[in-house]
Amino acid sequence: MLHHIHFGGIITIIIVAAYILSIFFGLLIISQNRTPAKTLAYLILFFSLPVIGILIYYIFGENYRKKKLYKKKYLSDRKSFDRYSAYLIRLSEEIIKDHVDQLRGSEQIARMMLNDSRLPISINNNVELLINGEEKFAKLFEELEKAEHHIHLEYYIMEQGHITLRLKDILIRKAKQGVAVRMMYDDFGTSIKYKHLRDLKKAGVQAMPFYKIIFPIASSRHNYRDHRKVVIIDGKRGFTGGINMSDRYSNEFIAKNKMYWRDTHLFIEGDAIKPLQYLFFLNWNFCSKEELPVTHDYFPDHTVKSNQLVQISYSGPDSDRASIMMSYFAAITKAKHYIYISTPYFIPNESLLTALQTAALGKVDVRLLVPGVSDSTFVNAAAHSYYEDLLEAGVKIYLYQKGFMHAKTMVSDNCLSMVGSANMDIRSFDLNFELNAVVYDRKIHDGLKAVFMRDLQDSVEITLEEWSKRNRLKKLGESTARIFSSIM
Repeated sequence: MLHHIHFGGIITIIIVAAYILSIFFGLLIISQNRTPAKTLAYLILFFSLPVIGILIYYIFGENYRKKKLYKKKYLSDRKSFDRYSAYLIRLSEEIIKDHVDQLRGSEQIARMMLNDSRLPISINNNVELLINGEEKFAKLFEELEKAEHHIHLEYYIMEQGHITLRLKDILIRKAKQGVAVRMMYDDFGTSIKYKHLRDLKKAGVQAMPFYKIIFPIASSRHNYRDHRKVVIIDGKRGFTGGINMSDRYSNEFIAKNKMYWRDTHLFIEGDAIKPLQYLFFLNWNFCSKEELPVTHDYFPDHTVKSNQLVQISYSGPDSDRASIMMSYFAAITKAKHYIYISTPYFIPNESLLTALQTAALGKVDVRLLVPGVSDSTFVNAAAHSYYEDLLEAGVKIYLYQKGFMHAKTMVSDNCLSMVGSANMDIRSFDLNFELNAVVYDRKIHDGLKAVFMRDLQDSVEITLEEWSKRNRLKKLGESTARIFSSIM
């Protein structure tokens, strides 16, 4: 009898302690002034599943070290940038004023991005659209072979395979030729072997993990990942977009991958490389504790024959605002004729959801291209919960059928194009380091628009009538996923 009373008392103490912890974490969440949806989702978790809820917060939630970690990085970044920002803004205002015809009504978007990120808009650029991994990797390896001074790489995913082995050979050869090679990879997304890294370092390549994970299974560092995909060569040429370093991103290996991979990347030559280089410097300095010198070798003058306007948009957990989300919002609200979006993961915040509905109700041709089959069941279910509201407003939604749609692009009204690493989801807006290139150029716009229209031929349009007839249990599952999507 005493044994049972003692055991029951222990259980009671554990339950009370669990709820006291839930109250503590609940007050912590409320004090952080998050969105109401995210706050409520956490509160539901804490008090319905007190122990499991706290564990989920530890794994997926805001890491308690974030403020200390990124405040230090933020202060260092601002100190570095404030020296140049006034000059860059003044120069960019002159470019915007002198190229109003080329911007075709996008001057307000350009100024918003300029004043928010304080990164310049530049005119001395040549931009090339690269469709799928086959085009990206062929162009990348060709340009890497031309490197003379330095190669800088920054990737979320680097996986063992033919692509990374070929990259390894080039980087080792270039390092032995005296080219400075720096490779930054996200420690959560990357899975290349230890021997692979050892061979690179032995040859003189500096390989550095971003936000290193010590114990992957027990890690709470699933957030604040470096999701960017950037290559900079000699400070003159570079690449950015959605394509990581892996065989699955190239349809050359479709027999191995067993799925067609649809993606988009950009090759850029000219002044737009300078902000890419600057952002690489900030992350490299943060990870390596090395202060790279801001010299002419890394920021050279380089004249190209084209005059394409390019602006870099970036955001991360150390940013003042969700800058990339704001650029999406501005583009959608400014569109008068059409806005075409492709994204593999669609979990918009209320602002973007309202913007898309408002544009469609205003007779703007709004089209959303998303995967028919996703690599994340949970994210796909959450995305489905938004479709009915969008369809009711007149948004056209297409499910890609040929393979996996991984491109992150936007094209709007004759001029504006966006290509980058950021998905149209809350994680990309708030939790990850992301980077998009915004191009104000008719040639790139027309090319990206043509590719979008071609992709629609490999897609199925869903209608409000058929979508609203889905099984009620399925709808409930999707709505549940939506509630918790803001914290996962």
